[in-house]
Amino acid sequence: MKTAILIDGAFYRKRAFYYTGAKEPSERAKELFEYCLRLLSDDRENRQLYRIFYYDCPPIDKSVYNPITKKSFSLKQTDDYKWTMEFYNELKKLRKVALRMGRLSEEQVVYNLKYEAFKKLMNGTIKVEDITEKDIAMNLEQKGVDMRIGVDISSLAFKKQVDQIILVSGDSDFVPAAKQARREGIDFLLSPMGNPIKSDLFEHIDGLLSRKPFRNEKDIT
Repeated sequence: MKTAILIDGAFYRKRAFYYTGAKEPSERAKELFEYCLRLLSDDRENRQLYRIFYYDCPPIDKSVYNPITKKSFSLKQTDDYKWTMEFYNELKKLRKVALRMGRLSEEQVVYNLKYEAFKKLMNGTIKVEDITEKDIAMNLEQKGVDMRIGVDISSLAFKKQVDQIILVSGDSDFVPAAKQARREGIDFLLSPMGNPIKSDLFEHIDGLLSRKPFRNEKDIT
């Protein structure tokens, strides 16, 4: 059975951090590849890897104004930027891994007040002058990632390039593409890496994978 694995990158990195904490870019890339190989392992099916598609957005390199410090700083100089770019470079070196990149909306790169701080501000527990950097968070909006996942699912299905698709994701945006792929005879499996999914999603997939996400972890749904 020829199998394509599609990975929602932002979701994967968040869940990987939850299970194994921070890692160097090369270690995280190797961990992702080994995780995909475990997804292929099945006693009842002979799954052969077609390709691993990784979907994400490159970080923004523009300068952003911090309303607390009242200073601008370059995102390109941050550790997150350097780590992410190195991580992508490590993925490019791996066998049968293809990167599908969207973009981050530069118009939406702003700081928002965190919900807990907003509540305290509204009930008078704190004042505006009490707000610190820990009370704000940068808002980054992805563009094009979900679209690329949907297009690739449709393309793989219509061109009969694979027999099976495994999607590593935790949201329901994939449902229309999954329904289309299933109508074309594709076996569609979801791997949410232990993240709870809505009960009604089960009718739109052919199975839910329970695999050890990483070494020394118990099998999860």
